[in-house]
Amino acid sequence: MEQHQIFSIIGPGVMGEALISSLISNQVIEPGQIVAAGPRGDRLDELADRYQIKTTLSNAGAVQAADVVLLCVKPQKLSHVFSDLQGRLPENALVISIIAGATINSLVTGLKHALVVRAMPNTPAQVGQGMTVWTQSQQTSSAQHALAEKILSAIGEAIFVEEESYIDMATAVSGTGPAYVFLFLESMIDAGVHLGLPRRIAEKMVIQTIKGSMDYYTQNSSHPARLRNQVTSPGGTSATALYYLEKMGFRTAISRAIWAAYTRSEELGKGQMHQDPEKI
Repeated sequence: MEQHQIFSIIGPGVMGEALISSLISNQVIEPGQIVAAGPRGDRLDELADRYQIKTTLSNAGAVQAADVVLLCVKPQKLSHVFSDLQGRLPENALVISIIAGATINSLVTGLKHALVVRAMPNTPAQVGQGMTVWTQSQQTSSAQHALAEKILSAIGEAIFVEEESYIDMATAVSGTGPAYVFLFLESMIDAGVHLGLPRRIAEKMVIQTIKGSMDYYTQNSSHPARLRNQVTSPGGTSATALYYLEKMGFRTAISRAIWAAYTRSEELGKGQMHQDPEKI
């Protein structure tokens, strides 16, 4: 990475910090080349102390010399960011947005800037194990494509897609996916405690079971159904448990949840901030 390049982080929250940490630890950029902007001085001071980066309360000030601008704000704050940054971005700056639902068209129009990448990472990015799906505007150069890939790969796996519609799908599957996993994790732990196991033992059992199962799956390269069948003896405990999961609509619940998340991502892209869950 060339030493003169400046990266601006607009929205130094959880994901913003994950990007800062990963970019520095993977030596994509030096701390002094990062400028973080946000409304809370105490948060900015915390990040400056932790990573030795530059900070400012001004979004416009943060981007005035930027080569890369990373938008990490909540969807509800996007209009405010547009107001701050519209017409103020350097001509050749690459904008990378991780804002759920914010389409390339809305970003290009709102910022009056053509060089835009739209990405959807997930929370494991905080430990360098994220899953990011991304796409770009037609005006983005091949060099900027390579730069975006390097940046997004610093927080985990990154998949480039030509079709922007895949981003809303990725939001529902991988972007929101950790929430499904954590709920499943919590449910298994609570069930173990209900059986009578101490919570610390139930937690260790469940965490290792999930981790070991995923490692076995990735190394085995078999279809999940085949692996499931391998541990399901006729009339056994696994068969009984799976029968009840199917009877209670486990697959349907997961499918409907992902579809609801996909629909919500599309709505956010249309500027619909609120929704009645009962109408899903």
